[in-house]
Amino acid sequence: MRYRYGRWGGGADPLAPPVDLRAAVDELGREIMEGASPSSALRELLRRGVDGTRGLDDLTSRLWQRRASIQRRHRLDGTLTEVRQLLDKAVEAERRALFPDPSDDARFREAQLDALPPGTAAAVQELASYDWRSAEAREAFEQIRDLLGRELLDQRFQGIKEALSNVDSEDVRRIQRMLRDLNSLLEAHASGSPDTPRMFDDFMRKHGEFFPEKPRDVDELIDALAARSAAAQRMMNSMTEAQRAELSALSQQAFGGIGSSLSTLDSLLQRLRPGEDWTSSARFRGQDPLGLGEGAQAMSDLAELDALAEQLSQSYPGARLEDIDLEALERQLGESATVDARRLAELEKALRSQNIVERAPDGSLKLTPKALRRLGETALRGVVDQLRSSQGSRETTSAGAAGELIGSTRPWQFGDTEPWDVPRTLRNSVLRSGTMSLDVVDLEVSETEHRTRAAVALCVDTSWSMVQDGRWVPMKRTALALHHLVRTRFRTDALQLVTFGRYAEAVDIGQLTALEGVWEQGTNLHHALLLAGRHVRRHPDAQPVVLVVTDGEPTAHLEPEGDAEFNYPPLPRTLAKTLNEVDALARLGATISVFKLGDDPRLAAFVDIVARRGGGRVVSADEEGLGAAVVSDYLRSRRRRR
Repeated sequence: MRYRYGRWGGGADPLAPPVDLRAAVDELGREIMEGASPSSALRELLRRGVDGTRGLDDLTSRLWQRRASIQRRHRLDGTLTEVRQLLDKAVEAERRALFPDPSDDARFREAQLDALPPGTAAAVQELASYDWRSAEAREAFEQIRDLLGRELLDQRFQGIKEALSNVDSEDVRRIQRMLRDLNSLLEAHASGSPDTPRMFDDFMRKHGEFFPEKPRDVDELIDALAARSAAAQRMMNSMTEAQRAELSALSQQAFGGIGSSLSTLDSLLQRLRPGEDWTSSARFRGQDPLGLGEGAQAMSDLAELDALAEQLSQSYPGARLEDIDLEALERQLGESATVDARRLAELEKALRSQNIVERAPDGSLKLTPKALRRLGETALRGVVDQLRSSQGSRETTSAGAAGELIGSTRPWQFGDTEPWDVPRTLRNSVLRSGTMSLDVVDLEVSETEHRTRAAVALCVDTSWSMVQDGRWVPMKRTALALHHLVRTRFRTDALQLVTFGRYAEAVDIGQLTALEGVWEQGTNLHHALLLAGRHVRRHPDAQPVVLVVTDGEPTAHLEPEGDAEFNYPPLPRTLAKTLNEVDALARLGATISVFKLGDDPRLAAFVDIVARRGGGRVVSADEEGLGAAVVSDYLRSRRRRR
């Protein structure tokens, strides 16, 4: 095979490292566990960016800085200033030519010059028919006509000013013909003439040199012209009333009388594209003067910056990062900004395409099981690190923790932690490929069996105090770690997650991860233990284990009608009904371990009673050590049963 290498022509960097989805998923998980919805967490991730890639907020800030810089640096009277300078130059040259002449005609001409009106446009109009004595003065005055013509054209036709640096009579005639044919084409299109396509083809064949955009049909031509014309109108709106009057009068002095043709063109474009912004304005307060063409380009830049800022905000329905105009972004902020925007778009696309986030039936985003496994793996790794730092690694990785070998094997599946059967794995490789070239399809693991299985109910307090005291995220991280441990290491165990505030609810790990903190009074442990007992009864062959994480004594209980009764301090009836459920679980053989958060003495007294009557224990854990305490207690209860 032959390969040909050439210069990189832009676009995505072929040597750039792939998007780090693991870091992105961890970041999403942190946001979601703190109470953000998956949709808002994804938006926050894209706003902040990831390592090595600036986020949407940074790009938007740079857009606003560039916008402010354009308005701070420039003013819009460049053409008026240049015309005034040429006018003064012409008048001064004429005075020098008249001074040595003693004739009455010379004195009369000097009087004409002395009587010129102070306004630039009025003075130019007054001198339009003046018979200049000085060749230098005549040339300077003709430069005014040429300048006005080039600037007016540059306002409407981008780049034409440079092409007309030296205007001669033939150029003027070509421009007059182009404007006449253009207005005829637009009038025919506005009236719905069926000849418009043919007229457009003829027009482009004759005058295509004036349109570097190379429009493919009349609508594309109108779009390009209307955008530029609207920018020119916004520039005029941004001037003072006196400046607008001066320019309006001066436009009639442009070469070839093109001012009236351009006015007709503007009227046609406003009629054909009323949706363009023809009315807004901007405030320029700098010292660098801009000509008419440069001013129109500045207004186009401001409009483009505003459009990019809206695209980067992603605040409109159905917004995607693919909507960002990368060419416009590169024009305004340079290539590095385009690289950042492209990588953010790739990240968003990868999160969706690689099954990290998915669309729920109601249209909202949610984390997929794959993402939840990743978050659980991260949470469990943190718990294991805590256990190792506190009591050594042997406590949590004892041999046979995942089961005892039973002599048979099976193909490896994702999530399996059993040891490889090395002989059978190597045999599979040789039979498949004839060599010792391992592939994932060759792997076989030794099957194990659990001597006992457990029905585990993890009941977590979701009352407002958990949010208020900074225990919300540690609680979620604990549930993730335990869930991941059970699903990957002890898959025959049945784990049920129960949340309890004013009411209790059995939830899956996705619901718990995305759960938002809500202001609600009540700690209904009674209802939570009822649900835990229901879970235990569904698994009569399993050893029942109940783990409770709470920072407050019970302040609510469930009435027979299904309503929750709340009172603080707790009613004796609330405490009695809660302890009745503790006794019911104890009769089922369940052990109840309570993980007490905080130093409330009333809570301490209550959980001591629960531990004594439920055959479990009380663990006083801080927020950082909560996950390690819960996982360690779960593993301890399994080892004790074994």
